[in-house]
Amino acid sequence: MKTTLKIVLIGFITGFGGAFTFFHYFIKPAQLQQQPEAQFNAVRYDSPVIQQNMAAPVTTLTTLEGVDFSDAASKAIPSVVFINSISRGVSYSYWDWFFGEGSGNRTQVSSGSGVIFTTDGYIVTNNHVVESAERIEVSYNKRTYTAELIGTDPSTDLAVIKISETNLPAAHLGNAKNVQVGEWVIAVGNPFTLSSTVTAGIVSAKGRRIGILEDKFPIESFIQTDAAINPGNSGGALVNKNGELVGINTAILSRTGSYTGYAFAVPVDIAKKVFDDLVKYGVVQKAIIGASVTEYNYENAKKYDLNTNVKNFNGVLLEKLEKEGPAIQAGLKLGDIITKVNSVDINSQSAFEEELSYRYPGDKITITYLRDTKPGTTTITLVNRNGTTDIIKRKIFSAATLGAQLESTQYGVKVFKLKDNSVLKQIGVPENFTIIAINRVRVKDPEEVIEFFEKFKGRGSLYGVNSSKQQVEIPFVIR
Repeated sequence: MKTTLKIVLIGFITGFGGAFTFFHYFIKPAQLQQQPEAQFNAVRYDSPVIQQNMAAPVTTLTTLEGVDFSDAASKAIPSVVFINSISRGVSYSYWDWFFGEGSGNRTQVSSGSGVIFTTDGYIVTNNHVVESAERIEVSYNKRTYTAELIGTDPSTDLAVIKISETNLPAAHLGNAKNVQVGEWVIAVGNPFTLSSTVTAGIVSAKGRRIGILEDKFPIESFIQTDAAINPGNSGGALVNKNGELVGINTAILSRTGSYTGYAFAVPVDIAKKVFDDLVKYGVVQKAIIGASVTEYNYENAKKYDLNTNVKNFNGVLLEKLEKEGPAIQAGLKLGDIITKVNSVDINSQSAFEEELSYRYPGDKITITYLRDTKPGTTTITLVNRNGTTDIIKRKIFSAATLGAQLESTQYGVKVFKLKDNSVLKQIGVPENFTIIAINRVRVKDPEEVIEFFEKFKGRGSLYGVNSSKQQVEIPFVIR
């Protein structure tokens, strides 16, 4: 037994000694030679390193001395607000006839930014920030306001809201046409709910068309910038070095959902036109030529059997014409190459759409074009979506008996501003709900909805789309 213990003890001591020797002379030196880099590196500023014959750093420091955005930021920050878009997602079933309101109630809150356009409370933001909202809240100067939705324009992804306040610091409006590629700009907004965040970058490109707007007549002529813009920046300000608003931040191009170097803003010139129209008419006045254009390049020139042996493909290609539309009446033909609108050179689809976006139905424009390499000009009278030169105004019906306001839309009848005693609210219809059918009968006019609810008693059902674009069927009982 004693012999066994001696053998075990000697083996343990020998093994420990060998392991210690191996670690001390082999492992530890290797670790010292291959220390991993720290995640954060401390930097000392009290003992600068002096380098001789290094001219490049001096030049860089001199160049960067003039890059200071503090004045621009101080002008822009007070004009940017924080927006909460609040909606209620609800699912309904016929069981609700027996067991009360719909199941699956949940409050959804999304956030964004907005820019104060007037001192009396009008604010511009993105349509996608507020389009799903049943209630809009604006946070500004440590106060929260309930905002009124004045109007939206899906074709530019812009919207106007209003709060009851005066003496607000309206943004200093600039001119997007004067913005140059390579120019410094700053973005002001509320990314990830971090209020009053300022980031800087340059204008990377102008007139970008990225195909994100799902409207019949989209207007995409974005300012591209590499200023860091993230979710929550939508509707915020893009500002030049003078503190002037040059764009409304709208979108990012990212595989992750966060900033990766590509951000896009609606030019302020377009935003001003949209703002004026929504405040004055309730809807944006679209000026249409009764035709559509595409990019003029080698591939499209070959498609239309045009001469491809040209040095520069300047202009846009007329690819569609509406029967009896203004363009065909003015003598334009498929394959014509439009090079100017009035005196403005046109070299892209986005530039053409932007130039039309500043016009109104009834305006006359001069089109300069090439046909079979021969130049020509013609005058076109622009029309609205209905094919007339009339100004279109928003028509809102106030129904005292329903305790709501109603508006005819492309899909049905939208109901909003529901009062607490509204019969629609009592049967579970949410704010900004578009009624498509009642008892499986399609409705298109507000009068149809008003007449139905003034006379109907019993069980029925509503079918429509809520503010979150969810198709919903609402069973109800009116006694």
